[in-house]
Amino acid sequence: MNSPILHLKKLIKHNTLGFIVLFFAAFSAHAENQQGYIIDDLSIFMHAGPGTNYRILGSINAGAELKTTGNTSNDYSEIIDNKDRVTWVETKYITRQPGLSFVVADIKEKLANGNDYTAQLDGEVNELKSNINLINEEKKQLQTELKQVKQALEQTQNKLKGQDTAIKKEWFFNGAIVLGLGLILGLILPKLFTRRRASMDNWG
Repeated sequence: MNSPILHLKKLIKHNTLGFIVLFFAAFSAHAENQQGYIIDDLSIFMHAGPGTNYRILGSINAGAELKTTGNTSNDYSEIIDNKDRVTWVETKYITRQPGLSFVVADIKEKLANGNDYTAQLDGEVNELKSNINLINEEKKQLQTELKQVKQALEQTQNKLKGQDTAIKKEWFFNGAIVLGLGLILGLILPKLFTRRRASMDNWG
């Protein structure tokens, strides 16, 4: 009587365990790939499965960049190498920190970028210096032209002063001549009129 019930319990337990295993397997399969690196000073074989009994698919060098899928078994981890190959390697050889070769390559790249930026800044500084030199040359040219304009203005002002003095002298001389003629006429004409009257009186 208890046999069917016991069989049912075993079936439910078995199905539950199967469901849990399937759930974790599906979760592991869909786990996000994580960044990883092979530790330095090492070159290891990659296998088709989690163990040395699986076929060797190749080797991976120290410091190589990879991605871990999250699947692990028998102290092995499933990875995706830099050639997009899905293989297995021993977990102890995987680290989350980039290796020395990777760090050196990154530093070299940053230095190269820094040198490029420095060269760009040097080019901009040289261009600014060139522009400043052109501005200084234009400034000198403008100062020279301004000096020439001032000299021409001074010469013109001197000419105007000379012409004004000449005009004043001419007016003075003309006035003196007119005054002299007036005095002469003022002295001579009365005498002429007086003599003429005296002559007319003598004739009468």
